Amino acid sequence: GMERRRAPAAAPRYGRRRFWDSLYRREGAETREWLGGLSRFLPQLEPELHAGDRILVLGCGNSALSHDLHELGYTDVTSIDFSPACIAAMRARYARCPGLRWAVMDIRALAFPDASFDVVLEKGTLDVLMVEETDPWDVSPQAAAAMRRVLAEVSRVLRPGGCFISITFAQPHFRKPHYAQEAFGWSLRHAACGDGDAGAFHYFLYVMRKGQPLDPQDAAL
Repeated sequence: GMERRRAPAAAPRYGRRRFWDSLYRREGAETREWLGGLSRFLPQLEPELHAGDRILVLGCGNSALSHDLHELGYTDVTSIDFSPACIAAMRARYARCPGLRWAVMDIRALAFPDASFDVVLEKGTLDVLMVEETDPWDVSPQAAAAMRRVLAEVSRVLRPGGCFISITFAQPHFRKPHYAQEAFGWSLRHAACGDGDAGAFHYFLYVMRKGQPLDPQDAAL
């Protein structure tokens, strides 16, 4: 059918490095939590983590997530972001934590060997790939391809038995079709999280376990 023309988005250009660099330079050391702090989803997250896990945090931004994990005893944490200003600020802020490693990297092209992490974790980073999509039922080929590239890289750097954890506002009927692909070689389940307040904004925690089969219903997506 005819390709529907997408209106140019008036939103800030989240995909542009300049936008993030200027944000991080402006905010300096202030932490910013896009989906709330670690305590909000720790009950769902902790069962998936083990002491000694090699953890990769995708698109860390200036969230305290990596440091909070370190303080909980998960001391092998590598955090990447494509903003050099962000990584410089985080490296300086947490200079006293040698277990925290920081690198400037594009999530679509990870510079790590295969099977080098036990856990890959992202909170709101993949949402950035979708931020300019006007219709979640009809994702542009560019956004779908970017998502596929990132997920293929995540699958590649995960060891067999390792898991990818994605924390997002994206509801299962929008996000599961991206995650539930046989090519990535992982199983998929999700849990809804929230503060329990009436009308609280819920978000979702998706867990993909490398080397386990997809549920046939999910594979059919």
